[in-house]
Amino acid sequence: MSQTKTLTTASGAPVADNQNSRSAGPRGPLLLDDFHLIEKLAHFNRENIPERRVHAKGSGAYGTFTVSRDITQYTSAKLFEAVGKKTPTFLRFSTVGGERGSADTERDPRGFALKFYTEEGNWDIVGNNTPVFFIRDPLKFPDFIHTQKRLPQSNLKSAQMMWDFWSHSPEALHQVTILFSDRGIPDGYRHMHGFGSHTYSLINAKGERHWVKWHYKTKQGIKNLAPAEAARLAGTDPDYAQRDLFNAIERGDFPKWSVCIQIMTEAQAAAHYENPFDVTKTWSQKEFPLIEVGELELNRNPLNYFAEVEQATFGPSNMVPGVGLSPDRMLQGRVFAYADAHRYRVGTNHQQLPVNAPLSPVNSYQRDGSMAFGSNGAAAPNYEPNSYSDAPKQAPRYAEPPLALSGAAARYDHREDTDYYSHAGALFRLMNDEQKALLINNIAGAMTGVTADVVDRQLQHFYKADPAYGEGIAKALGVSLK
Repeated sequence: MSQTKTLTTASGAPVADNQNSRSAGPRGPLLLDDFHLIEKLAHFNRENIPERRVHAKGSGAYGTFTVSRDITQYTSAKLFEAVGKKTPTFLRFSTVGGERGSADTERDPRGFALKFYTEEGNWDIVGNNTPVFFIRDPLKFPDFIHTQKRLPQSNLKSAQMMWDFWSHSPEALHQVTILFSDRGIPDGYRHMHGFGSHTYSLINAKGERHWVKWHYKTKQGIKNLAPAEAARLAGTDPDYAQRDLFNAIERGDFPKWSVCIQIMTEAQAAAHYENPFDVTKTWSQKEFPLIEVGELELNRNPLNYFAEVEQATFGPSNMVPGVGLSPDRMLQGRVFAYADAHRYRVGTNHQQLPVNAPLSPVNSYQRDGSMAFGSNGAAAPNYEPNSYSDAPKQAPRYAEPPLALSGAAARYDHREDTDYYSHAGALFRLMNDEQKALLINNIAGAMTGVTADVVDRQLQHFYKADPAYGEGIAKALGVSLK
């Protein structure tokens, strides 16, 4: 029997834990000294040029966000300072796993990346058309995306590697259930909801922090494609969603979404029965009801796809005063990974491109690098502190309130809670018989050819979510549940 190989870093050092990032306590933020996490994310961002490693196939449009409700008790962000105030936006939709030439009608989550051009700088919320994600820890993100891409030898997609990964990652079950449901293939981009997915934060003028979830409810109504119709369109019109969005805006049929939030206080989060920063789970809307705060409208198509859609860059690191992040592990990983991907893929000064440039003044000490447009700072100093009264100075009034942290730094097992099944089971029981049958058939079809050991392991997850869920898929696969 051959000896098991030890996983190492690129420099050959043994890896003790490849499942959990280092954090300050079991629910605290991640630590920059986690060189293994940084190496994995940095290397992952450089694996493919020139298209995005994920979300490569996309569509975008400009629009307007209009405030409909006063939420200044939660945030001091100027874009929310008055009901009726309008802020220009840019929204990019995308599929996640496919290449730039892939079909718009693949079964895949859809990216929903929204940029607000505010008077205090650009603010990005990078989410999807689902409220949850497959994994909790960014250390696993490169591994997960590899399973959605192609086999190293044959360059073919592989159901085996997808289901093998998911069967070893039971926290993915909630998102898997959504993906293979009737909402797994939206009918274009106009007929789907969007979500910030992660837990973010809002900070008011008193320095009080509230945790927040963002929801975008389509006003066009939910529409989805049956698998057979999606397959037909993939062969006859692979740019179906792009065409639908572009043509709707051109004819003046501007798509709209109601922008809503869920709010949780820091005290409520500390006492919550589930980790409120776990992106594989949702917040109960009975406990934390949706609050409508505005309307998003898309009303202008880009003039040049490459300049404005392909070169558009989004990242949760783009924030303005009055909004913030959270200890959500996946969100924290994306703070680094997204900005790093743009520096690599588009260029060091990607923020200076017109689609990415803020409408507000930029006063920084960053200089040089590829694509340094304009005067590159001209004769102004490129260091700080300095003795010049007209040079930019820090503004302590914009500091965020302290976030209390506790716990020894270690790689805490993010699967200690063991509840991977309640959310997926609840979603399954909400479905009618027709939706359940479609879900079961979609999953059974996707598992065709997967090895018996992976099928058996995955069936246990389905069964634990709901016996009828597991039994239905087992029957469709011709497997006997013992």
